[in-house]
Amino acid sequence: MQNISIFGTSSDAGKSTITFVIAKILQDMGISVVPFKAQNVSNNSHVCDDGSEIAIAQYFQAEVLGVETSYHLNPILLKSGRGSSASLIVEGKVVEDKDVREYYRDLDYLKPAVDRCFKYLDEKYDCVVCEGAGSPVELNLMDKDLSNIYIADTFNTKIILVADIQKGGVFASIWGVYNLLPEKLRENIIGVIVNKFQGDMSLFDEGVRIIEEEFKIPVLGVLPYIPFNLGFEDSESLKNFTQNCTNSKKKIAIIAYPTMSNYNDFEPLIADDEVCVEFVSSNISLDKFDLIILPGSKLVIKDLIWLKETGLFEQLKQTKQDIFGICGGYQMMFENIIDDLCIETQIPTKIEALGFIDDDIIFQKEKILKKDGELFEIHHGVSKKYPLEYTKGNIKGTFSHGIFNDEKFNIHKKKTIDEFVAIMKEKLDVQRICKSVS
Repeated sequence: MQNISIFGTSSDAGKSTITFVIAKILQDMGISVVPFKAQNVSNNSHVCDDGSEIAIAQYFQAEVLGVETSYHLNPILLKSGRGSSASLIVEGKVVEDKDVREYYRDLDYLKPAVDRCFKYLDEKYDCVVCEGAGSPVELNLMDKDLSNIYIADTFNTKIILVADIQKGGVFASIWGVYNLLPEKLRENIIGVIVNKFQGDMSLFDEGVRIIEEEFKIPVLGVLPYIPFNLGFEDSESLKNFTQNCTNSKKKIAIIAYPTMSNYNDFEPLIADDEVCVEFVSSNISLDKFDLIILPGSKLVIKDLIWLKETGLFEQLKQTKQDIFGICGGYQMMFENIIDDLCIETQIPTKIEALGFIDDDIIFQKEKILKKDGELFEIHHGVSKKYPLEYTKGNIKGTFSHGIFNDEKFNIHKKKTIDEFVAIMKEKLDVQRICKSVS
């Protein structure tokens, strides 16, 4: 069986979602399937079963499929670093901070890691469903593209295009991507999925005809826009969450600082009909909230400075509301944060934090990566007195992610995924997809 690449005709076309949908449909037909993304850029990551670190999107896709998680699913991960640099994670472990230009210059050195991981999965599973990144035809970057062109060309994958109709210009994006792809890859295209359609789908019948008859590209389906509220990959996908607060009994503020991370922690809260969640990114009054959450942060010191600059820092110090910190947010609750090793800063730094907890946070070089069931830790900062959690009065904090997950949410998640995949399956030409890859 041939492997599949999912290419978007633009950024945020829905590649991550389509990847797990296609993979789940194939799995339900008795095919062993695994998700893969050669390179991801995301501050949202998860600890795998093997103790490595990958992007949340690939972890979530694997979770949907019930397959074991390891660094093989996402061999290259870039996260926000100091200044113009990025934290480079290769095969699940932090290698170094690299300037973005330097990263692209040294790209050839990363290809062996991508090859190793892909071949490992290819030998173990019938089909590897490979998520692309952004658009595959950014002409100035095509030679630096690990997730799209490199994978499709090196491993001769079949290709499914995904176009976001909400962005406008859907015909131009489909036509442009198709015709800018190398001829070898054009020949491997199964067809295009038109994604995120709202309204009467019959209104796009003529659009389907144009794509199929004039562009000569099969349309594999026109998929409806359905709010999903699970597996948030980045801040853009987070903005699309929907929640009905009509019957809510509790209002929760989540402080959305610039490098907020691991906001998947809050999916159980968003799914709870009795909870109304609001992401706060400016110095509004926090008095109306029953609980204030300081979430994870990729750059804790940078986000702490942001809290001070916005005025939220002083407001948090004065509030009587319950405050709950998770990982980076937990670290901000201590007296000081000390970065003598320049993990996040250009020079050794000590910064005053909120002072709720009687200890300092010390950044250590080795990142802590731990997984215990649904809970996991992923951080550089450590506290000698309170290495995992703290509770006193209205102040609570923990290094553990996944803290709000419970059996009720797990049931909701499975039901939501199953219903979502079933709806998408009805709209897809599954027979054509299977015939093209068998």
